Amino acid sequence: MNIRIGNGYDIHRLVSDRALILGGVQIPHELGLLGHSDADVLTHAIMDAMLGALSLGDIGHYFPPTDPQWAGADSLVLLSQVDQLIRNQGWQIGNIDSVVVAERPKLKPHIKTMRDKIAEVLRLQPHQVGIKATTNEKLGPEGREEGISAYAVVLLVSSS
Repeated sequence: MNIRIGNGYDIHRLVSDRALILGGVQIPHELGLLGHSDADVLTHAIMDAMLGALSLGDIGHYFPPTDPQWAGADSLVLLSQVDQLIRNQGWQIGNIDSVVVAERPKLKPHIKTMRDKIAEVLRLQPHQVGIKATTNEKLGPEGREEGISAYAVVLLVSSS
């Protein structure tokens, strides 16, 4: 069996007047993530892990923040494009394991919806998408509620 593993990371600053979107789900909160697209750190970390597993660079290469066409882009649409890219290379996702680091809001009530949305976009079973949430115990930018970060590991399996 031919397999590849990739890891991804993303962090964005929390600001007012932006929606908080994680895993394609808009989460009620007084702050949202600042970025060129919808700033969905979870989806961005997953995309970087997928690309990294095949040494294909990072999402900035495919969706540069200097390109106006990606302004406000839905990260689930971008995720679908990255999925097609890896499928065209003869690979498919075996599983994803990820963690979102945020002091607030509490993410547990939203994890199933996030997992289901990501699984649907990637044509996976929900049990292939692991999403965990943790705080940073008031340490660092996440702990001070200056931002939210996400880490992801993706296992790719050769489909040929």
